[in-house]
Order: sequence, then structure tokens, then C-alpha cells
Amino acid sequence: MRSLAGLTSHRFSPLSRWQLDRLGRPLTLGLAPALLLAALALGGAWAVVLVVIALPLTVSSALGRPILSRMATRDALTGLGDRAALTGSLDQMLARPGGAASAVAAMVLEIDGFKQLEQRHDRALIEDLLRVVGERLQAGSRHDDVLARLDGACFGLALSSSRRLDLEAAIQLGQRLQEVVADPVERGGTKVRVTISLGFALAARLNRPGGTELLHAATLALIEAQRGDPGSIRCYSEAMRHRVRIRNGLVDEAAAALDRGDVAAHFQPQISLRDGRLTGVEALARWNHPRRGLISPAEFLPVMEQAGLMGRLGEVMVQDGLNALRLWDAAGFEVPQVAINFSQVELADPRLVDRLAWELDRFDLRPGRLAVEVLETVVAHRIEDVVVRNLSGLSGLGCQLDLDDFGTGHAAITSIRRFSIQRIKIDRSFVSRIDEDAEQQKMVSAILTMAERLGLETLAEGVETQGERDMLTSLGCDHAQGFGIGRPMPRPEAEAWMRAR
Repeated sequence: MRSLAGLTSHRFSPLSRWQLDRLGRPLTLGLAPALLLAALALGGAWAVVLVVIALPLTVSSALGRPILSRMATRDALTGLGDRAALTGSLDQMLARPGGAASAVAAMVLEIDGFKQLEQRHDRALIEDLLRVVGERLQAGSRHDDVLARLDGACFGLALSSSRRLDLEAAIQLGQRLQEVVADPVERGGTKVRVTISLGFALAARLNRPGGTELLHAATLALIEAQRGDPGSIRCYSEAMRHRVRIRNGLVDEAAAALDRGDVAAHFQPQISLRDGRLTGVEALARWNHPRRGLISPAEFLPVMEQAGLMGRLGEVMVQDGLNALRLWDAAGFEVPQVAINFSQVELADPRLVDRLAWELDRFDLRPGRLAVEVLETVVAHRIEDVVVRNLSGLSGLGCQLDLDDFGTGHAAITSIRRFSIQRIKIDRSFVSRIDEDAEQQKMVSAILTMAERLGLETLAEGVETQGERDMLTSLGCDHAQGFGIGRPMPRPEAEAWMRAR
């Protein structure tokens, strides 16, 4: 063990100002007083050592505090402020005297489809993308507004009250910010284009809000915007808060609803346009709420996703669909197959193929009687992952693969061939009023020609009128479904529809 003399003879180099600052407040407030007390107690050689350390640390507390404060409210990736910095700025703006607070607003912006971008690109490119978007948003903001990165691909703006700010001005600013991020971001030969959806809240429309409340209101408006098309803009209203309360209540009820059977499959007929015969049914999820009645899938599917229940919902749909086929077989109804939509969560389950094989065997059904519907957006950008293996496995099992909502997701022909797609479902946006719109006719005719060359069957979605049905028949479409043929129905009503035919 070294002697005290040895310790006192050791040369100590003085700490630099930068090193002192880096030590930070916890060290200066806790360690420095302890060292000074120890020095007084020990005296002698130890006192020299401890005082030399403690005094600079005590002095450095005043230097380290502002640096640590800035670090604590700064996003490491983009260099922008964080959520705490943004709410603090909003609080300051709202506290200004003279009625200026009535012109304050908060805006929340998020990159559309960010999860899909993360799946398609490496981490370095995603981080570059976030930095560039942050820089562009900063450049597009007014000089006295405050921009922050809240989390993930979400940014926030505290809009200053020093200038005119009303509904129209906020929308114009939002549109300008959407424009500044529109140019593609290029890294390593890869170009990425992004859009942003945004929501904002005007303080004048709330009752004396604080910064946190105003930012929360803007976030609710963003949620509403994201329920629309990419690049949507929404302004907060009190009705949004009411809708969120309802959705949150549904989240709490969702699991129990699945267990009770309140969420079940309804069946929509699919027919041959050549002879009108029934070629299958699509199983569509419906929630029959005990108080609210039937809830729209557009409302409850995001709830299921938010509650992490998409996998459980998929299991219910498979069991309901296959059980219906078995019962119809026993009753003498000729229903060739049931088509079921599979969410991205289900397609990413490594147990999917084995689970479906077991279910088909349990219900004593051939795999070809199950049509697996996959959104075009899922296959458009997949390269090598569990989704690819699952789709290949399902095709190998003998299930039919349908490409849903064709024409909306930019799937390449190579993707269609690679995943052994057997049928494409033409999105209803191409079908609506096709008997009256020559451009629609040209578009659908081109799709049908492509499908014929590739050996694919076709099914038109959303057929509502006899005129649309006749036009699709004349163009050579194979199958159709829609309200003009039959609405989604519970199994007993579907059976009545079959008897009536």
C-alpha cells in the first residue's frame, strides 16, 4: 500500500474548464462539499490534495449548470429542442401580457408511413432522413417560432404570438412546411420521398391552456389528420377530444369483445361476371357493440391495432371463416372458398404457415379453399424477411394469394410474380362510375390486359350498380363483389342470400 507521503508527492494536473463543465451538477453539488469536509478533518497532506480538487469543483458548479440544462432539453440526433423545451416555450408565449396569448398555437408534424420506411432502409439512412427533415422544417419556420423533435418521426412547433396567427395563417404555414420537405432525400444513390401530416391547435380555441395542454390538443389534431390521406392537415376542435375518449374506451373493451364473440366475421359474396355463380365469400370483421350497435371497421381497426390485438383478431377471422365453410359444406351450399385479409402483424408472425396448416386440417378443408388477401403496399417494398417466407410458405401450402386494393400501392410486376400472386383485386376507386368515365375504362382495361398476360385472375371491388357490372363484364373482368351484389352479412343472412339465388 502506498504511503501518504507517496500520495502527496504524486503530480496532479489541473482540470480544464471543459472537463469541469463535463463533470456536471450532480458531482459539484454532492462531491465537492464532501471533499472539503474531509480535507478539514484530515488536515496535512490530504488537505492539500482534497482542497485542490474540491475548490475547482465548487467553482465549476456555476459553469456546468447551464450546459447541462441545455443538454437536457436538446435532441441528440437533430440538435433541435425536445418536448420539454417546446412546452417551456409554449408556456412562455402563453404567459405574455396584453392578450398576446390568444394568438399562440402549437403544431405537431409526423412523417407519413415512417414504420414502413424503417423496414425498407438501414438505420444510417433513416437518421440522415430525420436530420434533413428537421433542417428543412427549421428553414421553413418563421424566425421566432420554436421547432423541436418530440420522438421518432414526430416534430413540434411553438408558433409565436408576435405576428398575426389565425386558422388561415396556420394552415398556410403548415402547407409551406409540407412543401419544404417534399424534395427527395438522397443518400448513397437511394432517394427517399416523404410527406408529412400535421395537426395544430390555436390557444384562442381552448380555455386558458398551458403549454402541455396546447401541445396535447395539437397531437389529437394530428391523430385525426392521420386517419385521412397522407399529407392531411387538421385543426383541433373539442369534438376530437370526444372522439378520442370514445376510441380510448373502445381500446379498453376490445379484448373482452373478442372473447365474448362481439367481433365476428360477416361474409360478402364474390361472383363470376361470366355466369353469375358464387365463387367465394370475403370474411370481413364487424364489431357488434352492445350499446352502439355495429361499429365501422374504419373506427375499430385502429383501436385493435392500438390495443395490440391484430393477431388475436386475425385468429378470430380465420376460425370464423373456416368454420363457416365447414357448416356450409354440411348444409349443401356450394361455397368454393373464403377470402381473409391478413394484416402486416399477422404476416410477420413466423408461426403463421404452421398455424394456418393446423387450422385447415382441424376443419378438414383443402388449403386451396382459403384465399389469403394481402395489401399491395405490403408486397411493393418487401425484399427478404419473414413476410417473404410466409407468403412463399402459404403458396407452397396450396392457399390462394390475392393482391388486395390493386392500383393503390405501386407494386411492381416483379413483386406480383415473385410472391406467386394468383388474383388481383382492382381497387374500388377504379371501379366507381366506370360505366360513365372513359378514363376509368382505359385504366381498368390496361389492368385487365396486364393480368391476362401474366395469367392472373381479376376481381373488381366496390361494384354498386348494374351499369358498373355490365361494363366490367364487357371489359373481361373475371369476378366482382360489392354492395350491388351483396353486402357483408352474418352467416345466417349469407345463407338466406344463397337460398334466394
